[in-house]
Amino acid sequence: MLELKNVTFTVDTDLGKKTIIDNISLKIDEKFVAFTGPNGGGKSTLAKLIMGLYKPTSGKIYFDGTDITDMSITDRAKLGLGYAFQAPVKFKGITVSDLISIASGRKLNVTEICSYLSQVGLCAREYVNREVNNELSGGELKRIEIATAMAKSPKLTLFDEPEAGIDLWSFNNLISVFEKLEEQTNGSILIISHQERILNMAQRVIVITAGKISQDGKKEDILPGLLSANVCKTLADKM
Repeated sequence: MLELKNVTFTVDTDLGKKTIIDNISLKIDEKFVAFTGPNGGGKSTLAKLIMGLYKPTSGKIYFDGTDITDMSITDRAKLGLGYAFQAPVKFKGITVSDLISIASGRKLNVTEICSYLSQVGLCAREYVNREVNNELSGGELKRIEIATAMAKSPKLTLFDEPEAGIDLWSFNNLISVFEKLEEQTNGSILIISHQERILNMAQRVIVITAGKISQDGKKEDILPGLLSANVCKTLADKM
């Protein structure tokens, strides 16, 4: 279970201190939880606080009862936290096969690597020895990143706007991949998204506005109001 207690994050600006995350407390133990809300509301910052990319100005973060507030990203990963960036990281000189093996913590054979790639809808023979670089499309990188997360088998995987920067065809395939991931995972999935189809997969939706939790509840209780207020946008709205 992930728990945040009175987490606040402030930054220094030319106009003085600015509060990005404002005294957030919450517990997450559901299988699929979605964060949404207006752009600039603090969602991605909160994700980076959870993963240790940023350190809270005040407050505590716990994972399975362990205080991880001052832990490094590496130590959090060892505990079972995984993070998928909004723009997947590219690794010059590292192949898809290398990346998935590194994530699993051991040298995988070709059959095992192909299994992970097949699960995310990629033809394994075409990708096993390809470098994770700019020659791959946004949709391909997203799916390779998910395959990497599956190989790692984290207790909690956090995806930051996985739909960002991909076309409609790739988005439709991404939805299928997440549906499969939800079925197979033994841990929790936490996704930051504006997309109705992704939010509809969640058991719980948490709305972050101006650094605070403005709404928190079951999908069926939260989504109708968000959709009517046009907070959630369809992919077509962005294209």
